[in-house]
Parts: sequence; structure tokens; C-alpha cells
Amino acid sequence: MGVIKVENIRVFANHGCLTEETKIGSDYRVDLTVKADLQPSAVSDQLSDTVDYVFLNRIVREEMYKPTHLLETVAKRIVTRILGEDDMVQKVSIKISKLNPPIGGDVEKVTIKMAEKRKKHL
Repeated sequence: MGVIKVENIRVFANHGCLTEETKIGSDYRVDLTVKADLQPSAVSDQLSDTVDYVFLNRIVREEMYKPTHLLETVAKRIVTRILGEDDMVQKVSIKISKLNPPIGGDVEKVTIKMAEKRKKHL
């Protein structure tokens, strides 16, 4: 098993429970880690034998641009899409941080983490 990380994906999006948050928007940071067998691509040197990080970045951006109330919801959508669209991925871990959240006080960020493994078929 190997690991591919796409870190510090910066996105401006409109998530939040407050009306102001969805109208004004906020800056977000997404860190994504996927586990997959990287040995075939290490031997073949072919993109088709690995998980394409351009694909991973595209899914993160597409899902982050869809407004939601909770970061947990957008994280679940990203994880579900990656596992559903790339059979090589065995596990996805994601961190989504809302930078400078409007929660009163000097808070740099709020972060949620989520991870999910591919379900084994019997």
C-alpha cells in the first residue's frame, strides 16, 4: 500500500449555517490523503496504473463549490465520490478547515476530519 497526499487545496466557498456565511463565503483549506497500491505504477511508469492527483483535486473543488450547511456533509460527498469513481483507492482521509470562522473571538480555523475505507465485497 502507498499513500498519495494532496495538501493545502485552497478554495473559496459558501458553506455554513448562518445566512451571512452562505452569502459572503469563506476561505477553506482541504488536505486529502488516499491509500492505494502504488506498486503497479512504480513499475509501469503509467498514469493509468495509479490514482491521478488531478482527478482528486477536481473532485475536491467540484464538491467544495456546492454550498452546504456543514463541513461534515461536503467531506462525506468528497469521500464517497473518490471511493465510487476510482477503484484503486482503498482508503480516503480528508481534513477540511474553515479559515477565520465567524464564531466570535480570534480563531484561526475550525477543522473536521473524516476517513473511510473501501467496503470489502463478499
